[in-house]
Amino acid sequence: MGRFLSTVARAFWAMLPAYVPNNAAVLLGGDRPIDGGRTWGSNRVLGDGKTWRGTLLGTACGLVLALLLNRLRTYVGAPTGLSVPRFGRSALTLPLGAMGGDMAASFYKRRSGRDRGAPVPGLDQLDFVLGALSLTALLSPKWFRRVFRLPVLLAVLVLTPLLHVGTNVLAYLFGLKDEPY
Repeated sequence: MGRFLSTVARAFWAMLPAYVPNNAAVLLGGDRPIDGGRTWGSNRVLGDGKTWRGTLLGTACGLVLALLLNRLRTYVGAPTGLSVPRFGRSALTLPLGAMGGDMAASFYKRRSGRDRGAPVPGLDQLDFVLGALSLTALLSPKWFRRVFRLPVLLAVLVLTPLLHVGTNVLAYLFGLKDEPY
């Protein structure tokens, strides 16, 4: 496998536990909003889109996926020659950080007077990545430095917006989202 494809595959593998939680939260969420309907000024703190059930189940899906990837690692790495990371503490920090990054973006949107679902290009595509990478760098620094070297980080920053747009369009087409962004 060429160096470029190997880097992209490693980036995708390493970020999968962070990519899944927000999508899972859309599918499995609902129920009581985290902010309990409270406002700050004239706007909601987070809004109805951030629920306890979605956050817990989204994080759990990312964690379970990381554990599954640990089991599949040998079967993927050996035949392809691809060096894919094993998830330790990062099995939890990546999905939890992803959910936290998304919540931070919602908080920012509410403070700036934007409605739920209103687009903020750049932030919408990378909020969860920044949350996942930040929490992982903080709580699992050795793993972070070993896995997210500069080429992998660059691949994540290019790959993520493309995946984000693609999954949002699919969710819109399947009626899971009200807007395709």
